[in-house]
Amino acid sequence: MTTFTSRFALACGLALAPVLAGPAAAQDAMETAQALLEKHRAIPEFEPQGEPFDAQACMEGESVFSIPITMAIPFNVELQRAMARAAEEVGFTYTTWENQGSSDAWIQGVNQAISQGYSLVDVAGGLNPAVLAPQLTEASEAGLKVTTTHLYDETQEQADFVDASGKVPYSTVGEILASWAYVETEGAPNVLIIGSDDVLPTEPFVQSIQDTLSEYCPDCTQKYINVPVNEWATRIQSGTQSALLSDPGINYIIPIYDSMSQFVIPALRIAGATDVGIATFNGTPFVLDMVREGTVQMDVGESLGWAGYAAVDAMMRTICDMEVPESLGIPLLIFDESNIETAGNPADFDSGYGDAHVQGFRALWGLE
Repeated sequence: MTTFTSRFALACGLALAPVLAGPAAAQDAMETAQALLEKHRAIPEFEPQGEPFDAQACMEGESVFSIPITMAIPFNVELQRAMARAAEEVGFTYTTWENQGSSDAWIQGVNQAISQGYSLVDVAGGLNPAVLAPQLTEASEAGLKVTTTHLYDETQEQADFVDASGKVPYSTVGEILASWAYVETEGAPNVLIIGSDDVLPTEPFVQSIQDTLSEYCPDCTQKYINVPVNEWATRIQSGTQSALLSDPGINYIIPIYDSMSQFVIPALRIAGATDVGIATFNGTPFVLDMVREGTVQMDVGESLGWAGYAAVDAMMRTICDMEVPESLGIPLLIFDESNIETAGNPADFDSGYGDAHVQGFRALWGLE
């Protein structure tokens, strides 16, 4: 968004922020923000996160049992498919525990991994190992390794009974989203952030957005509303409408998980706030299609194919008693009107990122 209506003119700091911060400081902030965005516009190159090893020799006779938080969410389905593909390339047993998100099913899954003698049990796609602490501790005592996939931010410590974690750079995503809002509002952001405190990485994710905005523009306005995941459909729209009514100067909305966007857009239409932009994270296909339609301005995407291979890399290193990288090393790619066609039409989870990770991991694992 580069032009603004009278609603935008009410945004906190439109004329005042450059005066308070000083022209030089404002220029430095803008250049910093633009440089970060530019860094995440390029098709990613593969950068190995650990030393090469002979994966087939290491994983001979080993097995992995992965428990996603639920298979009712397309994100988790695609992540599991990618991990299964990676395991098939190496040639070891990989089992996905199909479930619909109940704690009883998760517990049953851990018990089955123990009883069937798996080498490692992984909790994936947002499942917090703390809710399974007794069962996972029992698994560890039985000799299974315990890992998490796509849960913790890189700044967070894993639970004591977890051997290794495939962490995600949520904090970096926060910097990107804040930078986007700052640039798109020409240095005068008045931002509504929507998050879910019941999702473990939300705290550092939101904190990163808030800190980055404050660094760029200390006197600009930001507001945060917390909506638990199971209340998205009933509370995001009403919460957004209330925020717009109480502050008509809001000029950007950051729903931190992109599936939230479907509930934000109706609120903007009802409030007549069609000039308010939306920037978000995950690269979920239906939201990428919204970018193509122009109802969402930007989505920071992550290749789930890449994430799946990286997660399996971390699991194998854990089983083989190797040093495990602190991060999955998943590249983050900005999708906006300039490159959205590369995401597919309709969009999918893996288009637009290139395929450097496939050959990269095969070489890393000694498969070619």
